[in-house]
Amino acid sequence: MTYSIPDSPSARLALDTIWQRPTQGIPSSWLNVMEHAHIERLAGAQPGDYQRKPEETYLAMQRAIGVCLLDQYIPDNPLSMGAMGYENPVKGATTGAEQIVCDGLLIDSPERVIEHLERFVFPCLREAAAAPFDEDARVREIVANEAALQARLGPEMLKSGYAFVQFPYLAYSTYGYTHYFMAYALYPEVIEQHFSLQADVALRNNRAAARAYREGNLPPLYRLDHDMADSRGTLANIESLDRLWFPHFARCLEPLLHTDVRLIWHCDGNLMEMIPRLLEVGLRGFQGFQYEDGMDYERICQMKTRDGDDLVIVGGVSVTRTLPMGKPADVKRELDWLVAHGPRTGLFLGASSSIAPGVPWANLETLVEGLCYYQTHGRT
Repeated sequence: MTYSIPDSPSARLALDTIWQRPTQGIPSSWLNVMEHAHIERLAGAQPGDYQRKPEETYLAMQRAIGVCLLDQYIPDNPLSMGAMGYENPVKGATTGAEQIVCDGLLIDSPERVIEHLERFVFPCLREAAAAPFDEDARVREIVANEAALQARLGPEMLKSGYAFVQFPYLAYSTYGYTHYFMAYALYPEVIEQHFSLQADVALRNNRAAARAYREGNLPPLYRLDHDMADSRGTLANIESLDRLWFPHFARCLEPLLHTDVRLIWHCDGNLMEMIPRLLEVGLRGFQGFQYEDGMDYERICQMKTRDGDDLVIVGGVSVTRTLPMGKPADVKRELDWLVAHGPRTGLFLGASSSIAPGVPWANLETLVEGLCYYQTHGRT
């Protein structure tokens, strides 16, 4: 299967914006609305339709909103929630599990984290890095997957890249925050070895991803996504990330940094210390932004890539403050602010992250109306 960029006004608007060409309108990015009643109302569907036919209703919502760009395709994601949020949450390593057990090993100390990495994780990563790798097959797989998703979306929306580029991650989701970050502080050489081995595996995949972009004519935008901050700042000391993580992060992304692909980063929490470092690596923009946590949108939008170009920005109305707690006038004011201070080219508009249950309908309606206005009228 080959990828074909859809030829519709909304998809062309998205593609021109990715290429940072001047456009008349400002394209809308995806809205991951989580409240079923809101999904159905936006989609023009009947109550209960989302649970009966989630993908069809989810896509009808995106089309009704006028979404131009979608990267993460998660039509079933709202099924994990009820009208009041998570009703039967699964308790995992970062969500309240009483015990964390990995491969039969109880993770009850930082030493157990290190033991599990050395006994189980490192051998698997070394084996994966040394095993034969069919790069041609991986290229075909990436292009085919993106083409299939684009076909599902239809011609109105452009599918951009998500979930096929690899890079080292902080393993708190496996071991829990407490024991993992204690291990990070006490045994930095082992943690760096984990980042290095992950990067070895990622590098082979990312060579294929770079080829998929060149040979498959994929839209040149990819969103990297890994939560590395909370409201106070980075989860690990930024100087330690400079030593342990950033070199391996940059190394494994190198094949993509030599293409036209705009790599952008999803921002959760206060990532201000990471922003210049991510740009120095070669990233070209950002998505998300928790303004209330200290993310300086105006300052970020004035920054440049390492080559001196303007950034690609996917700016969103806050899902943790404005949408759930504000009034329609606040939603409109924040959307206008995003436009006024965003880049002249390369700007998408949406919500800062998933829109959880409990957002007043009037606020969501105002957001959608604002997105439609700016898509049609631009800054005029």
